[in-house]
Formats: sequence, structure tokens, C-alpha cells
Amino acid sequence: MNQTQHLRLLVGNHNYSSWSLRAWLCLTHFGLSFETDKVLLSQADTSQNLAEKSPSKRVPVLFVDEQPVWDSLAICETVNDLFLQGKAWPEDPMLRATGRAICSEMHSSFMALRAALPMNIRKQFQSFPLSLEVQSDVQRVLAIWQDQLKEEREGGFLLGEFSIADCMYAPVVSRFTTYNIEVSEEVKHYMNRVLALPAMKAWTDLALAEEEIIAIEEYVGGQ
Repeated sequence: MNQTQHLRLLVGNHNYSSWSLRAWLCLTHFGLSFETDKVLLSQADTSQNLAEKSPSKRVPVLFVDEQPVWDSLAICETVNDLFLQGKAWPEDPMLRATGRAICSEMHSSFMALRAALPMNIRKQFQSFPLSLEVQSDVQRVLAIWQDQLKEEREGGFLLGEFSIADCMYAPVVSRFTTYNIEVSEEVKHYMNRVLALPAMKAWTDLALAEEEIIAIEEYVGGQ
């Protein structure tokens, strides 16, 4: 890996900003050097700060030598292209296609889940009521995970070795932990594997150290 460009990642609150986690996890897990710039969400000056720092007025944004790349999935793909020689995706082209399909579904869907179960690393519920719409989203996520994990590929992540797909679903792992969603043993092993990643632990520590308490629907302010 030959990293010559200066990287700066604009993120939101570590406790709440799941979109930021996706990009940060990709950069951190693969050992890239970058600076972090944070905009606190749901503050009086949030809109102004985002307007000044983000072309889309959302987080995250990756600045590559001050050239912005916004949108979490675009950031992961750019990092993979520029710095990782493609290793953030599996070599098999059809497995890559599957990975991109489930990432795109994560990116564009599950609005009921996003609204009802926002990422909140500092909280823990023993039980949490789920509407039918949320239950449907939860079951679809679990079906995606089960379909990938049943292949028992080496590495134990969604596509075998850790990939962009795991970056995109890591916030859902966090949500399912926070809201104590019932999952199979196979899925539980996968979730524990994600939570045990050094990069995921580092993000969690940053979230636990924050003191801001805000009311936020996760997908507002994220991309």
C-alpha cells in the first residue's frame, strides 16, 4: 500500500452517526493514515458547519488532498481504488457483485429500521417494541446475513474476509446490539466478530467518551 495523498475525514458524532462509522471503519481497519474532523449533529450551528465543510451538507466526507468525496459507499469504493489495490472486495467477480448488491440495498433501504432504531452505542435496551415495518426490515437484514454466512467462507465475514460489505452493515450490528434484537447463533457469532474488530472497538471507545445527548433519526444528516 502506497499512500501519498493527505486524507481528512469529516464525521458526525461517534455515538450517533452510522454513516460516518462506515467510512471511518474502512479507513481504520485497512490501516490508512488520516485526520478526523468532527461536526456535532443537532446543534444550533450544525447546518452552518455542514454547509461550510461538506458539498452535500451531510457527513461523511473524505478529502483526498482537499478534493472531497462524499457519500459513505463512494468513500469506501474510492479508498479501495486508490489505496487498497482492490482488497476491500473479494477477488471473485460474482462475489463482488453480490457484495455491491447488498451494500446498495443497505444504502437505499431499511428506512423504518433507521427511524425506529437509530444508532446509539451508549444505550442498551433489554427489550424494545418493533412495529411491523421495522420487523420486516430486521428480517430482511437477517436474511441477507444468513445467506452470506451459510457459505462458511474463510474469514467469517459476509463475503469471507472483511470487506466493504461489513463496513456498510457494521452500524446495524451496533443497532441490533443496542436494541437486543433476537438473532440466530450464526448471526450472533458474526456480530461478535464485527464488534471485536480493533477498529470497531476504537470507534466504540470514542462514542462512549462523548457527552452529547441528542434526539436524531440516523439517516438525517448522513449519506
